[in-house]
Amino acid sequence: MKSVTINPVTRLEGHGKISIFLNDLGDVENAYFQVPELRGFEKFCEGRPVEEMPDITSRICGVCPEAHHIAATKTLDAVFHVDPPAAAKKVRELLYSAFIVADHTTHFYILSGPDFIMGPTAPKAERNILSVIAKVGRDVGTSVIKHRSEALDVIAMIGGRRVHPTCGVPGGVSKPITESERTRMQEIAQSEVEFAKFTLKLFDEVVLGNKEYVDLITSNMYATTTYYMGTVDEQNRVSFYDGKIRVVDPEGKEFAKFPAADYQQHIAELVEPYTYLKYPYLKKVGWKGLVGGMDSGVYRATPLARLNVSDGMATPVAQEEYKRMYETLGGKPIHSTLATHWARLIELVYAAERMLELSRDPEITNPNVRTIPTAVPDEGVGAVEAPRGTLFHHYKTDNKGMVKNVNLIVATTNNHAAISMSIKQAAQGLIRNGQVSDGILNKVEMAFRAYDPCYACATHALPGQMPLDVKIYKKDGTLLQNLRRP
Repeated sequence: MKSVTINPVTRLEGHGKISIFLNDLGDVENAYFQVPELRGFEKFCEGRPVEEMPDITSRICGVCPEAHHIAATKTLDAVFHVDPPAAAKKVRELLYSAFIVADHTTHFYILSGPDFIMGPTAPKAERNILSVIAKVGRDVGTSVIKHRSEALDVIAMIGGRRVHPTCGVPGGVSKPITESERTRMQEIAQSEVEFAKFTLKLFDEVVLGNKEYVDLITSNMYATTTYYMGTVDEQNRVSFYDGKIRVVDPEGKEFAKFPAADYQQHIAELVEPYTYLKYPYLKKVGWKGLVGGMDSGVYRATPLARLNVSDGMATPVAQEEYKRMYETLGGKPIHSTLATHWARLIELVYAAERMLELSRDPEITNPNVRTIPTAVPDEGVGAVEAPRGTLFHHYKTDNKGMVKNVNLIVATTNNHAAISMSIKQAAQGLIRNGQVSDGILNKVEMAFRAYDPCYACATHALPGQMPLDVKIYKKDGTLLQNLRRP
C-alpha cells in the first residue's frame, strides 16, 4: 500500500504529521494524524502550591498563555470558594478580549491567510505572511502588526507583561486600573474595532467574492457532521469569559447545558495507545470511534461551534455579520470546517467591540479588585473559551493548598477526534487515482489548519515510549547505522 506523508504539518502551534495511505487504485484508504511530542503539564503541576497554577500553566503555550492564565485564575476562585468583585471580573474580561483580538488576528493573517490570499495551490515558498503583505500592500501589513501589538499593550497594562501575564490571583486581580490606563485602552479598543471591520471587508472581497473559494468552503469534502460545544451567557449569546457550557446536536437542537464544574457528568476522555492526545466525547452519546453523526459522541469546540451553539452575538456589528453568515451558508448549524475562518472573524469583531464596551465602563478603575479568600482550599473547576475552543482546568488540593491532582481539557483536545476525521475526509475527496501534488496536500492541511490547533497545549496522555531515531555516521559523513525505536 502506497503512503504519502505530510511532515511537518505547517502553520500550527506544536509539531505534527499526517500519514495518508492509498489503496491499489490510488484512492485514500485511510489517513492518520500523529503528534510526536509530549508536554505532560498535568503531572508536574502536582506538589506545587495551587496559587502558582496561573503562572505555571500559562507556560504551556507562548501563543495562548492568557487562556490558561485566566482559566487557572477562575479555578483558584473555585478552589478557595471566593467570588471576585465586579471590577475584577471586568478587568479580567478586558484582558481576555484583547487576547482574543491578538490571537484571531495572528491566525487569520499569518496561519490561514496565505491559503486564501495567495491561493491554496500557490507555490510553497509563497504561502507565508511575507507574500501576503507583498500582495495586499505594506500598509495592510503595518496595520496588522500595529493592531496586534496594541492588543498586547492592553494585556501588559493589566497583566504585567505582553506574554505570560501575572495578574491573576484567587478572588480577583493583583492591581487596579488607573484612569490614564483606561483612557489608553479605550483609544486602542476603538482602533481595534475599525481594524476588525476592515478584516471582515478583506475576507468578503478575497474569499466570499471568489466563487472557487466559496465552492471549496461549502464542498462535502470539508463538511464534518458532529455535535458542537461552546460557552453562552444567560441569553445564549457567545461568551468568552464566563457562562454555561452549551452543547447542540448535529441538527442544532440543545443537547446539554451545564456549569463548568459539572463537566465530568457530560464529558469522558478516551486514551488510545497510538497518540499522546486524549479523545474526549459526550458521555450520554458514547464513543463510536472516529465517525460523525447523531449516534457518535464526537463534538467540536471551535469558533464555528461557539456560533452554532449560540443564539447570537452580544455586540451590534458582530451580530449583523453572524446573521449574514448563516443566511449565506444556508442556516444553522453549519458543518463546513472551512467556515470556521468566517466565524473566527466574527469573533474578532465581537472581542474588539467588547473591549470597547469594557474600556468605557468606569467601574474598571474601581480599586476594589480582590476579595481575600478565607475558606480552606480543596477542589475547583474553571473554564474559558480559548481562541481554539472550550478550555477546562480542574484542580484538587490538600487542606494546605498543595496540588494533588490536575486535569486539563484544552480546546485542541476537545477537537482531536474531529480534526482526525476532517483530515481523512479531505484526503479522500482530494486524492484520486494516486494523483498527489503539493497543492493537493496543502488543501488537506487546510482541513487541519481551520481548527488553529495547538499541540503544545494538548499532549497530555502518556501511552508508551517516546519515539527515538538515532543515525550513526562515519567521519566522512557516510551513514553507518540507523537505530530506530517506534
